[in-house]
Amino acid sequence: MECPELEAYSTLTEAQLRNRLEPAKGLFIAESPKVIGVALDAGFEPVSLLCERKHIEGDARGIIERCPADMPVYTGSRELLAQLTGYTLTRGVLCAMRRPKALPPEEICRDAHRIVVLHGVCDTTNVGAIFRSAAALGIDAVLMTRDSCDPLNRRAVRVSMGSVFLVPWTWLDVEDGTAVGTIYKLQEMGFTTAAMALRKDDISIDDPKLKQTKRLALIMGTEGDGLPDAVIDAADLVVKIPMHNGVDSLNVGNAAAIAFWELKKQ
Repeated sequence: MECPELEAYSTLTEAQLRNRLEPAKGLFIAESPKVIGVALDAGFEPVSLLCERKHIEGDARGIIERCPADMPVYTGSRELLAQLTGYTLTRGVLCAMRRPKALPPEEICRDAHRIVVLHGVCDTTNVGAIFRSAAALGIDAVLMTRDSCDPLNRRAVRVSMGSVFLVPWTWLDVEDGTAVGTIYKLQEMGFTTAAMALRKDDISIDDPKLKQTKRLALIMGTEGDGLPDAVIDAADLVVKIPMHNGVDSLNVGNAAAIAFWELKKQ
């Protein structure tokens, strides 16, 4: 029997869930009652639920009560669900949810004071960690080049503990593979743009003029190569986190947390 909603848990890839050809039909998977609850609180639309049978009257009960009465709820043994999904459910509850409509960068940045641009950050764990830090430390919006990891990837959502639902974000359509055009637009909107990189003209993350900046856009690059030279050249400032013992850089997720804390809104 064909069941499109159940396919979301079993056979559809992350790319198929995004459904770029028909964005209005795109889905994502939220895992665990806590994360699903955060998504519901943020207004995301549930499509179906998959859980272990024992959770119907247990961990999933509160989630089911918050969902439409006619929404499909699929259940089975732990072994059956592992066979269906290809992995053992750590918290026993999955929810397929409707993807929101992507907003233009200008809209989510209109009233923002602190934003981050992720340029080619493709590791799911790092993206999840960055969103968690962004939500906790007062980042108003996240802009992402399309070669970055999808924040609604199942693992990224889980690592973020649902924080991807709390911070406005959107994709950037870039030219020539870089976000140089976006940087110029942000500067026109009144943002001071700061590229996280190592250069002779860089300044420390604790430089007073950074904290005093009313509207600041941090630009962070991919885990391996960092930011393209053209992006660094286009930025107003080049910023580094001072290091010791000959260490030249941090994991981008760790660097983001430090930068967000140091440069939080005053």
